[in-house]
Amino acid sequence: MILIRHGQSEFNVHFAETRTDPGIRDPKLTELGRQQIAAGAAFIKAHHGDRVKRIITSPYTRTLQSAEIIADALNLPVMIDPMVGEQAYFTCDIGTPTTMLRSQWPLLDFLNLAEEWWPLGEEEHHVDLRAAHFRDRMAADQAWPETIVVSHWGFIRSLTGHRVKNAAILHLDPTQPHPNGAEVVCVPDL
Repeated sequence: MILIRHGQSEFNVHFAETRTDPGIRDPKLTELGRQQIAAGAAFIKAHHGDRVKRIITSPYTRTLQSAEIIADALNLPVMIDPMVGEQAYFTCDIGTPTTMLRSQWPLLDFLNLAEEWWPLGEEEHHVDLRAAHFRDRMAADQAWPETIVVSHWGFIRSLTGHRVKNAAILHLDPTQPHPNGAEVVCVPDL
């Protein structure tokens, strides 16, 4: 399966400069973040072409925007799964209520998503357990080689052991024991 971290968000810009939480709830992508994801989508299209069939994304705005760019480039359906969401640690990890997400993305299915779906605080070992459960679920899903997962730094780290930059792309074989089976294959140079 292909993992991609969302592109640069408004939070990422401020945090990189100050190393403090700027208090931005569920931030959007920056223009650079959109460019990073477009470059990532082009890489996936060039190297995986018709092999990918679906996108699973976290319901945070930055991942939904990233998934939308990839879906448009590859003509793929998008499925929402809060299991691949970020570790709840900063203000940016407070999500947007489902009714608001539904109005922003009316073509996506938010039916199984609670109105307030984000965790209110999460220890690292909880994210590790969530990642292990997702890895096991994907290993049992025959469609895992055809899947793109759009997620976050903390979740990808728990899932693969890799600390990745914005829009980094990894291959992950979920049938391999953790932390094996993952390799970074592209980091858009923008």
